[in-house]
Amino acid sequence: MSDYTKILLEEHEMPRRWYNIVPDLPEPPPPPLHPGTRQPATAEDFAALFPKALIEQEMTQERYVDIPEAVLDVYTLWRPSPLFRARRLEKLLDTPAKIFYKYEGVSPAGSHKPNTAVPQVWYNAQEGIRKLTTETGAGQWGSSLALACVQFGLECEVWQVAASYYSKPQRRTMIEIWGGKVHPSPSEVTEFGRSLLKQDPDHPGSLGIAISEAVSQAVADPKTRYALGSVLNHVLLHQTIIGEEALLQLAKVGETPDVLVGCTGGGSNFGGLAFPFLREKLAGRMNPTIRCVEPTACPTLTKGQYRYDFGDTAGLTPLMKMHTLGHSFIPEPIHAGGLRYHGMAPLVSHVYNLGLVEAIAIPQTECFAGALQFARTEGIVPAPEPTHAIAAAIREALACKASGEEKVILTALCGHGHLDLASYDKYLRGEMVDLDLSDAAIAEAMKDVPEIA
Repeated sequence: MSDYTKILLEEHEMPRRWYNIVPDLPEPPPPPLHPGTRQPATAEDFAALFPKALIEQEMTQERYVDIPEAVLDVYTLWRPSPLFRARRLEKLLDTPAKIFYKYEGVSPAGSHKPNTAVPQVWYNAQEGIRKLTTETGAGQWGSSLALACVQFGLECEVWQVAASYYSKPQRRTMIEIWGGKVHPSPSEVTEFGRSLLKQDPDHPGSLGIAISEAVSQAVADPKTRYALGSVLNHVLLHQTIIGEEALLQLAKVGETPDVLVGCTGGGSNFGGLAFPFLREKLAGRMNPTIRCVEPTACPTLTKGQYRYDFGDTAGLTPLMKMHTLGHSFIPEPIHAGGLRYHGMAPLVSHVYNLGLVEAIAIPQTECFAGALQFARTEGIVPAPEPTHAIAAAIREALACKASGEEKVILTALCGHGHLDLASYDKYLRGEMVDLDLSDAAIAEAMKDVPEIA
């Protein structure tokens, strides 16, 4: 560990451990199942996809996991990330509420995704892996993995959802700047991709399809592994550095949140912020309302079913007990590309099913309206994904105005929108429309979900 890293750790109290919520839950989460036998998956079942260390983290019952020194060293490029109070937004809303936001857009990739990309690449490098494959939606994860791979000398190959690949070319360029190779998904590279393009040459793609393509390429090469940017336990584990830092920062100013809101797509940003606070709530040290916020076009928690389903469209991955819209579900190409996933992280799904957190869905025009209020007061242009949390925070702040309550509201601004300005342009021109997923569309997609008791 460099002297500079040591100074940062000492001066800023940057956490040196990730937090695993599983030991603190009142009921253990249901285990993943082998896609063939439908029996609980073993470490060996994950060996073709992930290095041993990450498989151990996926299954660990330890409450805390030490962050390796090499990972801490890279973290200091942007961590600790700042916690801001949105005083100007509070003034605009004329609310007695205090709004705090943890800003993850200060990372080199502009989002929270490097928090897990860096350790995932480092653990793979320690086991002699030469190349990582992955999927990406809006591009934050793909660019973050490319950034991490170049830090540790690994190759990076990315399948980007076609709707985002063509609408967000700057994300593709960022991946390529850091040495990554990018394909639109579905692609001509894999058999599964070719089969979908044969049916529909203009297929918009989905995260589930991109996962299938990346996984199929990883399992074909013993020196290649797959990296996932959300959903799995080890990913949420790495992201808890967000919430652990926020706890320290709020303690310094003597504040405790009454309400915590976070956008939810696959669940990593939400889990990363919320789980350390949920630990404190379960221990009786605070009692915040914790609320997931998702798009109405992809309402996994609020309209999906809690059951075992595949994490990818082709059915290559283990089955996970999660809130799902069905692994064959193809979401509309909304502007929050990072929230267009058919399932929700098993751990987030589990705590929601236990009633420990709430969930709401907000249409994208309300989200972008809130984003403009935020940008014009706080100065930061948010990525489309966290606009959902901003809209929820504004709703809560206006409720405080109506009631006179002086609540403390906390959220995570998980990335900036500098490469998402086309979405803002569409909103400003009045061309953005709200999409509400019908029950019929969900029922159709759920037909393919396995029946597992």
